[in-house]
Amino acid sequence: MTVKINKYVEELKGKTAAELNEELVAAKKELFNLRFQNATNQLDNTSRIKEVRKNIARIQTVITEKAKLA
Repeated sequence: MTVKINKYVEELKGKTAAELNEELVAAKKELFNLRFQNATNQLDNTSRIKEVRKNIARIQTVITEKAKLA
């Protein structure tokens, strides 16, 4: 599992700020849709919400790191 996460973070670090912002917007939309499905009892895999929230945090962390370096 951690290898998969590290690979994802390395992939994020290779992206530009604009690409990271696009990724962040997409992840937030996905989270909204997952929450909506959960509220209407249509969501089968509730652990996906937690996974998407952590991915949003990872993206924001990489954005912050890039901002400090610039």
